[in-house]
Amino acid sequence: MLTTASSLAPVASTFRDSVATWLRDFQLRLCQQLEEADGGATFLSDTWQHGSGGGGLSRVIQGGKVLEKGGVNFSAVWGEMSEQAARVLLMPNPNYFATGVSVVQHPRSPMVPIAHMNVRYFEAGNGEAWFGGGIDLTPIYVDEAQARWFHEQLRAVCDAHNPAYYARFKQWADDYFFLPHRQETRGVGGIFFDRLTVGKDGTREELFAFIQAVGNVFGPTYTELMRQNRDLPFGERQVQWHMLRRARYAEFNLAFDRGTRFGLETGGRTESILMSLPPRCEWHYDQRPEPGSPEAATQAWLRKDVQWLAENPTAL
Repeated sequence: MLTTASSLAPVASTFRDSVATWLRDFQLRLCQQLEEADGGATFLSDTWQHGSGGGGLSRVIQGGKVLEKGGVNFSAVWGEMSEQAARVLLMPNPNYFATGVSVVQHPRSPMVPIAHMNVRYFEAGNGEAWFGGGIDLTPIYVDEAQARWFHEQLRAVCDAHNPAYYARFKQWADDYFFLPHRQETRGVGGIFFDRLTVGKDGTREELFAFIQAVGNVFGPTYTELMRQNRDLPFGERQVQWHMLRRARYAEFNLAFDRGTRFGLETGGRTESILMSLPPRCEWHYDQRPEPGSPEAATQAWLRKDVQWLAENPTAL
């Protein structure tokens, strides 16, 4: 059984071990925050071993008062991926070490948004090292004031580390969390960053401090959105829209998400990788929102380049 972060990481690098240690502690703290906000269920823990080295701890909540299904997964793995996988994932060397925490929460109510967050650290066999991560929000019904508040929290975190981060990473999120076959964004975006390289984009201490701040802002931000929306009424129409938006979420994660691809390409644990998928969703042929409906209003927001912090970020 995996009991400590240090037991998951090679002793050759004290820095990678310190990152993994913080991530394991962060996983525990975040699960406690989410359990308290949900008030009806607790996270189950499931340890696993990776075939080439390391492993992880998957923590999943199901059947809660607010959260129908959610996961907070930690991993610290290493080994040598196939040459094909290395090419697909743009890895400069097939040897790697990777550690991170990945979070997806699927609420029971269509009035509570889906949320995703991950922070991660990679070392390639050629000595390169980088950080990545991000947070994004997928409301089933977009509330403009809440979307603005969500982006305000992210901008504050970014500004505390680099004033250029928010605009850069917000655009990156718009481009990344996009379904090209649907020509729509997954939600209202957030921030996304990949391969913030040690030495090029900052010292390892600076970049590590930034992903810690990104991780730490998720719990207070998302649990506040849970609190604001958990008791709002809804009916069958809202449930049907919920199932459609969840299906879009599944399409993105299965077709485009890099974390899913990395996990599957490197022989990761399938149950943990696919934790991000919703417990229920539906596909109906050519299902479209009725013009002038609340669903159509939300659909109009699902586009790139909405400036949520502008004075009037009107929908199309």
